Amino acid sequence: METETLAMAREIDFSVFALFARATLTVKVVMLMLMVMSFWSWATIVQKIILFRAARKEAAVFDRAFWSGEPLDELFEKIGPQPEGASEKVFAAGMLEWRRSHRQDGALIAGAQARIDRAMNVAIARESERLNNGLSFLATTGATAPFIGLFGTVWGIKHAFEQIAISQNTNLAVVAPGIAEALLATGIGLVAAIPAVVFYNKLNADSERILGGYESFADEFATILSRQLDA
Repeated sequence: METETLAMAREIDFSVFALFARATLTVKVVMLMLMVMSFWSWATIVQKIILFRAARKEAAVFDRAFWSGEPLDELFEKIGPQPEGASEKVFAAGMLEWRRSHRQDGALIAGAQARIDRAMNVAIARESERLNNGLSFLATTGATAPFIGLFGTVWGIKHAFEQIAISQNTNLAVVAPGIAEALLATGIGLVAAIPAVVFYNKLNADSERILGGYESFADEFATILSRQLDA
C-alpha cells in the first residue's frame, strides 16, 4: 500500500504552474488578484525609488545655488516662475508672493510675511501629495494580501476535503495535491505583502525626510525675507 501511494505521489506534478492549473476557479481568481497586487506594488516601488532619488538630487543642486551668494532676484529670474524642481517651486512660490506684496510705490502690503509662508506651505503640500501618491496602495497590499491569500487557502482546503469525501479515499497521494494547491494562495499572499510592507516603511520615511528638507528650506527662506521686511 505504501509503495502504491509513493508511486502515485511521484506521478503528481507539484510545480507552481501545475498547482495553479489544478486549483478551483475561486482560488485561481484569488491567486491572480494577488499576482496583480504584487506586480503593481513592485511598479510603485521602482517608480518611487527613481522619483525620490531625483528629488534628493534636485534639492542638493538647488541648495548649492541658493547658498552660493547669488542675489535672490537673479536666482528667481534664472529658474523662472514655474520651475520643474520641487525645491525651486517652493522658492518660486515665496518669491512670487514677495513681489506681489510690493505696491507700485515700493512699500509692502500688510500681512506679507503670512502670505509668503502660506504660499510656500501650499507648494510643499502639493509636493507631499506627489511624493506620497501610491504609498497607500503599498500599505493596503501589506495589510490585506495575507488575508486574501488565507481566504484562498481556506476555500481550497474546503474543496480538497469535499473531494476526499466524494472519493472516500484518505491516501496522502489524494489529500496532498489539494492541500498544496490551497497553501499556494497563502504563499503568494505573503510574497505580495512582505515587500509591500518593507518598502512602504522605507519609502514613507524617505518621503518624510525629503519633505522635512523642503520645510526647513521654507523656514530659512522666510527668515531671510523677514529680515528684509523688518529693515
